[in-house]
Amino acid sequence: MSDSKRKTANGISFASVPKVVVSRLSLYLRELQHLRAESKETISSGELGNRLGFTDAQVRKDLAYFGQFGYPGIGYRTDELVQAIRHILGTDIEWRVVIVGIGNLGRALLGYKGFARQGFEIVAALDSDKEKSGSVVEGVEVHSIDFLDEIVKRLKIRLGMVAVPAPAAQSVADQLVAAGIEGIVNFAPVTINLPDHVSQVGVDLAIELEQISFTVAKRLHALRRP
Repeated sequence: MSDSKRKTANGISFASVPKVVVSRLSLYLRELQHLRAESKETISSGELGNRLGFTDAQVRKDLAYFGQFGYPGIGYRTDELVQAIRHILGTDIEWRVVIVGIGNLGRALLGYKGFARQGFEIVAALDSDKEKSGSVVEGVEVHSIDFLDEIVKRLKIRLGMVAVPAPAAQSVADQLVAAGIEGIVNFAPVTINLPDHVSQVGVDLAIELEQISFTVAKRLHALRRP
């Protein structure tokens, strides 16, 4: 069954769950994993919300999309909720990932250990620069992008990362789709167009900084008012 047809525990289509709820699930998961590492066995919706800046009602509403996880008088069992959220997010299985673009950003992504901890393994690295072929970055051999189709099929890869300059992003994304990639994280500072059956997330670090600068600037403007 495709993701768009999957149902939550309450019979709701996964496709109808707001994206912001899915984003908060990832935040809940990270916090719960920290709590589990600290040997905290249970937590209430109020405690979890306070740690992340949400209300207890928001936490309960978000989790209610997917079922009932709490226990009266106890709250949530940390380990059980970690496993449940990982299952909802699909990270209770291992995902193989290919990254295209082995410049500074690509190398940094290859070196990030957090992917593996959450169930993602970058198993292939590709670049259009022939001189990079055969080199090894963070234990992953770099191949020419000419071998994209063969590598994706041989290693049964379903997810891709685009870490190339903006002018090349759409072309690389098209090649990933043609090779059978079903989900793409785009780090290039440009919007890419993909078929409806391919999921995408854009990560533009400059935009994130702009959001922060807006908030800080607004606070400064307020302080300067007579």
